[in-house]
Amino acid sequence: MGNDLILLNLLIIVLIVAIIPSPSNVVRIILGFPFVLFFPGYVLMAALFPRKEGIGGIERVALSFGLSIAVVALLGLILNYTSWGMRLESILYSMASFIFIISVITWFRRRRLPQEERFGIKFQIALPSWGTSVFDKVLSVILVLAILGALGIIGYVIATPKAGQQFTEFYFLGQEGREGSYPRELIVGEEGRVVVGIANNEYKIMNYWVELRINGVKNNEVEGISLTHGERWENGVSFTPKVAGMKQKIEFLLYEKGEATPLFEPLRLWVDIVE
Repeated sequence: MGNDLILLNLLIIVLIVAIIPSPSNVVRIILGFPFVLFFPGYVLMAALFPRKEGIGGIERVALSFGLSIAVVALLGLILNYTSWGMRLESILYSMASFIFIISVITWFRRRRLPQEERFGIKFQIALPSWGTSVFDKVLSVILVLAILGALGIIGYVIATPKAGQQFTEFYFLGQEGREGSYPRELIVGEEGRVVVGIANNEYKIMNYWVELRINGVKNNEVEGISLTHGERWENGVSFTPKVAGMKQKIEFLLYEKGEATPLFEPLRLWVDIVE
């Protein structure tokens, strides 16, 4: 594998290692730019055009940016229809796998060429070729300015992100993790269980706690639920009725840590409690 491909895959490993312990840090931002906007298109261009001749350096860079956007959009569309969904981990690993696989293909294609014909990046201080005519030079300058302008706009958007609609999802499911499988009848002292779910779309870290009540009396609670933006929590929560009665009201209340007022109106479930 060429030096450029080895360096590129090493940078991806560094990015993955940087994101796993902390999803928000400086290394993620620095490497995230080329990882999304350049690396996928670069390896694809290297696989399509393994020779030095046939395409110039400026054109190769410009097409790398364009192909990267196309590849990221296509991978995102595919992930949207899979069980993994559009999550940070799924996007990160799918793009890293794509880059690695195309890098291997590129390596095989370069091996079939003589050494002097293989494309590769040489680290040297030299200005790129701007063409022989004034028209070529003007086009090259416009292309470079357009790329720099696009990078500047993207950097500004990332540095000052505009938060979308802020909300929290709160729901409960039956013990089997689906709707309709709720406990409908219990014996006094018998434990009832449901799956409570919370999804944080508040664009910040949220600390939640859940309280369960039976006919207005506290019966159970779950504390210490800390979620980052886009993170979802689902877990089994139990309640134990102590008094018999028909259509007893089970309430689920969601609080933000430190707040005495629930975020929403309580979710309710009616259960018959028999002796």
